[in-house]
Amino acid sequence: MTTTTSYRPIDGHPAGSVTDSSPDEVAAVVARAAAVAPVVAAASPATRLGWLERVAATLESHGDELVRLADTETSLGTARLTGELARVAAQLRFYGAVAVEGSYLGVARDAATATAPSLTRVNQPLGPVAVFGASNFPFAFGVLGNDTASALAAGCPVVAKAHPAHVLLSVRLAELAAEALVEAGAPSGTLGLVVGMDAGVQLVRAGQVAAVGFTGSQAGGMALWRLANERETVIPVYAEMGTVNPVVVTRAAAAHRLDEIATGFVGSFTLGSGQFCTKPGLVLAPAGHDVAAAVGAALEAAAPQPVMLTEAIASHATSGVDDLVAAGARVVARVPARSEGWSTDAVVLAAPAAALTAGSRLLEECFGPVAVVVEYADDDERDALIATLQPSLAATVATDASGADPDAPALVMKLAGQVGRVTIDDWPTGVAWTWAQQHGGPWPATSRPEATSVGGAALSRWVRPVAYQSVPEAWLPPAGRADNPWDVPQRIDGELRPRQR
Repeated sequence: MTTTTSYRPIDGHPAGSVTDSSPDEVAAVVARAAAVAPVVAAASPATRLGWLERVAATLESHGDELVRLADTETSLGTARLTGELARVAAQLRFYGAVAVEGSYLGVARDAATATAPSLTRVNQPLGPVAVFGASNFPFAFGVLGNDTASALAAGCPVVAKAHPAHVLLSVRLAELAAEALVEAGAPSGTLGLVVGMDAGVQLVRAGQVAAVGFTGSQAGGMALWRLANERETVIPVYAEMGTVNPVVVTRAAAAHRLDEIATGFVGSFTLGSGQFCTKPGLVLAPAGHDVAAAVGAALEAAAPQPVMLTEAIASHATSGVDDLVAAGARVVARVPARSEGWSTDAVVLAAPAAALTAGSRLLEECFGPVAVVVEYADDDERDALIATLQPSLAATVATDASGADPDAPALVMKLAGQVGRVTIDDWPTGVAWTWAQQHGGPWPATSRPEATSVGGAALSRWVRPVAYQSVPEAWLPPAGRADNPWDVPQRIDGELRPRQR
């Protein structure tokens, strides 16, 4: 019998252990999800909203307990975790409301004509979804985070894999949520949990699982993607992975507000000890302003004391700095790690533009409070450097804040071709769960560049379109019927008809 043990990052001591799920237990959890999938899919969006509201209220009522448990396993602090718990409750309600709004169903109805039959097109839920949450957001991207909330809202049961860094919290969240769902009328099996690495592999390989959601490292995301593509029936993997997230400083910005930009950049790349997937890790700045020195001075003034989520993350951040130096960078400033627990130095490095070549370690993420500054001589070199970068989740343009920076418009368009989100004078750390949000990006930032793991469009990952040709009204899915009992938007013979309520 194997177990998964989590630890207290603040001092490295064990927090507790949970027995890993056996192969029979994984099979049973998946079977229960598959058995109730038709019932979950048939529930109206308003019904699913009620389920998610009950889960949100349950989390809020157990807030103190959950925050204490999360802080024990992550050392992220009660203030941040209290806010994050409030966020996950709001996310659950938001995705339920997105389902009720109904546009994710993509309903279109075409009446029969002399040359074509009647057609009704409706998106339908895929079925059971496997969710692998992240270490850095135990609530917002954990067992009940964006992937789980959007999948349930879209009508798919979820089987989550407990994260080893906060396995105790994962188990407790799943217990509370499963109970709340049943109390709200959802069938037992709507949400399940498995524990252990082997259990996660079995989960992806299970024939009844229809899709995978993942938030984490490129190595982890790629491993799941390969497993899913080796199945007899290949399934989609929506993996949101780590990237370097560049910042481009314009010439006018460096000349007029360098200290402000340096301070803001340090605050962003050290936020959460640099353990955000949207952490900006690389600055491209015009030569002649000594931007690296300014960023280094801002780091020393901030004097962060990083606490890393796991021993492995701390170790990889430390070795990552050595790798960056070996790739041609030099250390500009370093704030030493804490003496206790799992920590790493906070570091600013500088590298010559010539070192940024295809395959260089300088182009890859160093997860943690580490950033690299590279100077460009002119616009041509800047654009060549941008073209060399890996696609990312986000990119930032730091301008002179006048609203008329001559370099900014072209940079926005150039970066938009390589990232999922472009920010102007606004740091990318932090992702709002709104209708217009895009949290994704071209490969290898994500495995599916057309998708988002956060925001109203997140539900679209868990459905697929089906066209019903010459099918009687009574046999159509509720969303596609002429009487529109779910009150969702419908496109009738090409004309979009909004909801009535």
